Amino acid sequence: MKKRSIWAIVSLAATAVFLSGMATLASAQTIELTYANFFPPFHIQSKLAESWCQEVEKRTNGAVKINYYPGGTLVKAPQIYDGVEQGIADIGMSVLAYSKGRFPVLGAMDLPIGYPNGVIATQIANGVLDKFNPKEFDTTQIMFLHAHGPGMIHTRDKEVKNLADLEGLKIRATGMSAKLASALGATPVSMGMPDAYQSLQKGVVDGCAHPLEANKGWKLAEVLEYVVDESSVAYTTTFFVTMNKAKWDSLTPEIQKTISEINMEWSVKHGEAWDSSDAEGRAFFTEKGGTFVMLDDAEKKKWQAAVKPAIDEYSADLDGKGINGQEVIGYISSMLK
Repeated sequence: MKKRSIWAIVSLAATAVFLSGMATLASAQTIELTYANFFPPFHIQSKLAESWCQEVEKRTNGAVKINYYPGGTLVKAPQIYDGVEQGIADIGMSVLAYSKGRFPVLGAMDLPIGYPNGVIATQIANGVLDKFNPKEFDTTQIMFLHAHGPGMIHTRDKEVKNLADLEGLKIRATGMSAKLASALGATPVSMGMPDAYQSLQKGVVDGCAHPLEANKGWKLAEVLEYVVDESSVAYTTTFFVTMNKAKWDSLTPEIQKTISEINMEWSVKHGEAWDSSDAEGRAFFTEKGGTFVMLDDAEKKKWQAAVKPAIDEYSADLDGKGINGQEVIGYISSMLK
């Protein structure tokens, strides 16, 4: 009996060691990654990013686990691309315009060419990426791009009915939206979206260039009264989701294929989310007592004429970098027709 008890104990111990070893091996095989995003956790674009992480874990059967850091908690918005390149974060989402001049080809996307909605802007952004395959993303592994719906001029307490009304107004803007504000006669103030609410509330700036979604997504309708509801000169902002190149290269071809498939699906989801949140932002702006200002045809043509030199200048700048500016901007414009 004693011998049987001893062998039972030995057997149980051996089993425990084996199971412990298997658990350790499984843990060692799990690839843990980090994802940095500047959108606050309650924002739809942040929720989508988090659901992307969950989908990767699900479809890789737990082989890849992604720890998600929203609200700039791991890396701040302007540093996210560099942070991913340097390995501070394995994956990151941010705005091309926060790295001024670094993405000349895709930067053309943000010109005030007249975007009708986020779905189309997102399709065109990924179309530019596929068609021109710009070297500007060579230092990381680009996952996908997405872009918001029509970006418009909002103001705090002055109604803008014409170009003259914009003169001297300080408008929070980044990248191409800054060129839009300047072309229309306002004074652009470079500032990330996380700082917009407080700056508007305190009167540091007189207005803000942004899509309607930000009126609810970033609560800006609480500190704004007017928006020039004109999409013919609307810009967009292009967002990237990218991954550290070494981390991507370390994944198996099967995992890379799975993630690439998810990327295609989530790009569409992000574009659709921009449009649904634009509708919510419009409703929220109305709820807060905001006024939508419409331009008459004559004034509309003045605004279009005012932004054209900025578009031509960008085309010339691309030419100076050895990039066919007319081809890039022509492709974008043709996709909008």
